Amino acid sequence: MLIIPAIDIKGGRCVRLLQGDPEHETVYSDDPVSVAQRFEALGARLIHVVDLDGAFAGYPVNGDLVTAIAQSVDSAIEIGGGIRTRESIDRYREAGINRIILGTAALGDGFHELIEGYDDSIIVGIDAKNGMVATHGWKEISSVRAAVLIREMQEMGIGEIIYTDIATDGMLTGPNVSAVREILSQVRGLSLIASGGIAATDDLYRLSELVPEGLRGCIIGKAVYDGRIDLAEVFRVFG
Repeated sequence: MLIIPAIDIKGGRCVRLLQGDPEHETVYSDDPVSVAQRFEALGARLIHVVDLDGAFAGYPVNGDLVTAIAQSVDSAIEIGGGIRTRESIDRYREAGINRIILGTAALGDGFHELIEGYDDSIIVGIDAKNGMVATHGWKEISSVRAAVLIREMQEMGIGEIIYTDIATDGMLTGPNVSAVREILSQVRGLSLIASGGIAATDDLYRLSELVPEGLRGCIIGKAVYDGRIDLAEVFRVFG
């Protein structure tokens, strides 16, 4: 199971939000580049980066900083947050980032045209609360069920989905394993990355039981920054 540490950027700093609420943030570092370098030194093969300002604004805000992160490490980088145009996608790809996460854009009428020609570079991030898709930096809850949207994305040729359970994100209460299992049971042949709520190494073991059903990996954030999870150790255990 792939373990993916997260760097969320707001105001140029590395932060974590409580359930995506910008009014409840904890600042962990003023230097996201050094955080990425530390993750790589510990063994990270992939680092999850989110431009939170971009997610709220609807366009990339911290693009230069994200590029600096990508150029400072050999680990692969995936980026999400406010990416809703081909121009934004191309800018990140030119910076050497080949895993582009689209979220809100997936609900747009022109999504199929937006992703055309990018092959495996596009990953869709689906964030849900009580099974319903959230958009625009989690500020809006749509009337679309997560499982339905995931199935539609799969039919469009999207090979990988990042599924975030908003209710657990940043809460350190444990991941919503049942929700992840339900998604995997409803959408067969899916490569899924789970995000939200991971608080301890035991949570990783629980999620790893879903690997045979299609879980590829999981994203961890606050538990790493708070010292609840030893990254070097989990990289050794889970590979």
